This record gives sequence, structure tokens and C-alpha cells, in this order.
Amino acid sequence: MMRTVLRQAFFTAVGFTGRVIVGFGIVAFILIIVTALILRSQRKKGDDALHIALITGASSGLGAAFAREIVRKEKGIDAIWLIARRKERLDALAEELESKGMAAKVLPLDLTKPESYTVLKNKLKNSGVRVRILIPCAGLGKIGAAADMAPKDADAMIGLNDRAAVDTTAAVLPFMDKGSRILEICSTAAFQPLPHFAVYAASKVMLYHYSRALRTELLPRGIAVTAVCPYWMADTEFIPIAKAAENAGEKPEIKNFAGGAKSTSVARRALATSRRGFAVSTPGAFCTIHRFFSKLIPREVMIAFWEILRRL
Repeated sequence: MMRTVLRQAFFTAVGFTGRVIVGFGIVAFILIIVTALILRSQRKKGDDALHIALITGASSGLGAAFAREIVRKEKGIDAIWLIARRKERLDALAEELESKGMAAKVLPLDLTKPESYTVLKNKLKNSGVRVRILIPCAGLGKIGAAADMAPKDADAMIGLNDRAAVDTTAAVLPFMDKGSRILEICSTAAFQPLPHFAVYAASKVMLYHYSRALRTELLPRGIAVTAVCPYWMADTEFIPIAKAAENAGEKPEIKNFAGGAKSTSVARRALATSRRGFAVSTPGAFCTIHRFFSKLIPREVMIAFWEILRRL
């Protein structure tokens, strides 16, 4: 008798939970569509100002891929401003973009230095431009146990992944208006804690939550914010730099980076998602699956999966 009652209670609870999940899913889907439609309806048709895209971390990898994709696909952009420390690489990319008919401006700035944002704001103000697309793409990852991580490496990740992204956004926002878009480069690491990649994952959680909150704040202004959450990218400098923090001679703490996407694919999918006005872009199969299951599976289980995956 008791067994029957418990079985019925279990299936009743499961059925109720399932209905709640489905109900919330439907509401969330409706809100996503309504928000996207609001943003699309508020797109500005144009004005006399020069319309630009501004990309940080543009000297290589994903930042450069975004620049090339904007030239290929985005309409209404008159010039691309490229920001990074390595001027020679920015000059080479600017030359490439100009050969394709896109004006480019190079700003060799170190975003770890506060004075760089004063320079940026003055350049924007004196140029009289409107920023239509902002992509704070500068970022850094370091692999290693938190207890062994050099403070300078942890500080560098937090500074570049969080403070630089927030400060860049704050500096550029006064030069954006209705129809502008922001793509904050988060990571699939934002969806769960990652031992031996703890500081990086935590920094991306901060940026992800910042992006989601900023989106709601800027909705009345007609500015769309998209949190871009890719998986590994195999064709950038990110993985070699991330591995450089590991102790020499020891077993690698993340043994493989299988399933990584190409930066060109990530840039293309992220910009397409942004054009549609969506809040989150998971530009690839793995990060999309990861995002879905991270909402359903307890964090302890997700961490256990990661511990297995990083050792394979």
C-alpha cells in the first residue's frame, strides 16, 4: 500500500514539475520573441553621422574574424575601428579590410591601462561617429589549479575579461543609439564552474550576468545586447596562451580540446543571432547542448562530467 502511494506521489510530482518546466519554457520563448520584435521595430533608418563598428582584441583570432564578417555581411557600416595592443597586426588587418572597400581606423591601445578609455572617448567625440556595432572581444584565459595560479595571471584574466569589457562598453555607450548592437564575448564556461579553469569560468559568469542585465537596461533605448557564448576555438591563440600557465613537466590539466569551432563560424553565427535581436548566442552544437543541460542538471553533476571530460 505504502509503495503504491509513494509511486503515485512520485509520478504526480514528476508530472507537475514537467508541466511547470514546459509552462516556463513557453513563457520564456514568448518573451524572447517579443523582445526581438521590439528591437527590430526600433532600428534606426539612418542619419548623417558616420556609422562604425568598434572591435577590441582585433589583432587576431575572433576579433579579426568579426571584422571580416562585418565587411562580408553587415549593412550600413561605414568604417571599422580596430583596437588592440599590437599595432603592426592591426595595420595589416586594416589594409585587408580597405582592400575590400571598408574604411578602417587603427587604435593601438592597452585596455589594461585606464588612460586608454580617455583616449577612446576623445577619439569618438572628436570624430562625430555613431557606433552601430560594439564587440569588446579582448580576453584572456589561463589553465591551472586555483591554488597554483600566479596572482598576476588571475588578475590579468579578471582585468581583461571583466573590467576591460565593462569599461569599454561604458565608454562607447554615449555614442550608441536606437538600432545599435553590443556583442559581449562570454563563453560556454559561463554556464558552470570549471575546476582547473576556475578563474576564467568565473570571470565569464560575471560578464554573462552583466550582459543579460545590460540588455534589459538598454531595451528602452532600442540597443540590443547579445551574450556570445562559444566553445573552444581551435584556430586562435587562446588555447596556446591558456596552456602556458600550466607547470612544466606535469600532466596537462586539460588534456584535449576536441570539438573546437572555427573563429569564422563563431563570428558568422554570433552576428546573425545579434541581427535577430536574441539575448544569447551559442554559436555551435556543443555550447548549445551545454547551455540546455546546464539549466536542468545540478552543478555538482556538471562539475563531475567536466572532471571526466578534461582527463580524456
